[in-house]
Amino acid sequence: MTDQITRKVFLRRAAAGGSILTVPGLLAACGGGSSGPSTAGGSTVPHKLAKTLHFSNWTLYIDKKGNAHPSLDQFKKKYGVTVDYTEDINDNESFFSKIEPNLQRGQSTGRDLIVMTDNSRYPALLVQKGWVEKLDKSAMPNFKNLIPQQRHPSWDPNRDYSLPWQSGFTGIGWNEKLTDPITSMGDLLGNKKLKGKVGLLTEFSDTLALVMGYNGDDPSHITDKTFNKAIDTIQKAVHSGQIRQFYGNDYASALANGDLTATMAWSGDIVQLQADNSHLKWQQPDTGGDIWTDNMLIPKGGNVYTASVYMNFVYDPKIAAEIEDYVNYVCPVLGAKEALLKQDPAIAKNTLIFPTKQELDSAHTIDPAALNNEKYQTTWQNLISA
Repeated sequence: MTDQITRKVFLRRAAAGGSILTVPGLLAACGGGSSGPSTAGGSTVPHKLAKTLHFSNWTLYIDKKGNAHPSLDQFKKKYGVTVDYTEDINDNESFFSKIEPNLQRGQSTGRDLIVMTDNSRYPALLVQKGWVEKLDKSAMPNFKNLIPQQRHPSWDPNRDYSLPWQSGFTGIGWNEKLTDPITSMGDLLGNKKLKGKVGLLTEFSDTLALVMGYNGDDPSHITDKTFNKAIDTIQKAVHSGQIRQFYGNDYASALANGDLTATMAWSGDIVQLQADNSHLKWQQPDTGGDIWTDNMLIPKGGNVYTASVYMNFVYDPKIAAEIEDYVNYVCPVLGAKEALLKQDPAIAKNTLIFPTKQELDSAHTIDPAALNNEKYQTTWQNLISA
C-alpha cells in the first residue's frame, strides 16, 4: 500500500531494557528445551523473559473488551510478562520516520515488536538494512501453524525476520441493488452501465496488482513494459469517463450511499459495511485479487526471546481465534477457524475472514522492488492527481 491514512490502514494494524524475569519450566513449553542460550540472528539469545514486552501496533487491531485486551491479559497470566501495548502506528511512512533515526544510530527504538505492511516498502527495507532481528524459532513451535500461502514472501523467503499478524484482500465491491455482480476487472473498467460510478484506489500496490492481473501480467515481477501497460489501461478507463475518481478510505461511504455502483475495495471494509448494508458484496476479480499482510517484526535492539515467545502465543489457534473475532481481517493461523466455530460460527464461516485455498492461491502480491522505484511512484502520483 501507499502510506495514506485509510480505513484499511486505520483498522489494520519494543528495547529490551529493564530487569529480566526467569520463568521455571517455560523453556520446554516454548520449545527451548533447556536453560541454555539459543542462536537467533547470529547472536546468542538468553532464554529469559523480560518483565515487559513493548509492542507497537495499529489502532483497533487486537481483541478488546471494555478497556482491556483479553489476549494480552492471558499472556501475562501465563508467562508473567506485562505487555506495554501502544497503538502508535497510523501509517507505515510516519512510523518508519519515527524509528529510523534510532536505527540509523544503532540505538534501540524502545520497542520489542512492531507491525508493518508488506505492500509498503518498509518491511523489505528494514530487512535489507539489517535493522530487524532474526526470530528465535526455537521458542516458536506454533510457527508450524502459519498458513502455507504466507510462508515464503519474496522479501523474507524463509520468514527469518517476520511473522504475519493479519492480512487483507483487495478485490471488487458492488451494490447488488444497483447492478448485477461485478466479478471481473473488464467489467469494472469497461461496462458502460457503470460509467461514472466506478472507483479505483489511490493505493499504488492494490490498483496496479489488480490491473496487471487483468492484463495477464505478473504483479510480483514488474517490468517497465508491464508497468506502462497497466498505466495505459487505467488511463483509458479514466479518459472514457468510466472512473468517478481515485479513492482512499472514502470509497466506503461512496459505495454505501450509492455514489459508486462498484469499486476496488478491501475485504475487511466490506465485512464492516455489511453490518449496516447487506446489499454490499465483495469478490476477488476472476483474474485474481491482491493480498497484503501486516507483519510482526523485532526492531534491532528488541528483546528477541520475549517477542518470539509472544508470537508463538498468538499462533495458538485458540488465541488467534479470540483476536480474529474482534479484528475481522484475514487470519494467518491454521486451526483458528475451527476454534472460532465453537464461539462465533458466523465469523468462522465468513470467507472474507477465512478464505478458501483457491482464494488465497489466486491472490497476487506486489513486487517489493517496484515500491522503491521512484519513476513508477512519480508516474503513479501524476496519474491519480491529474
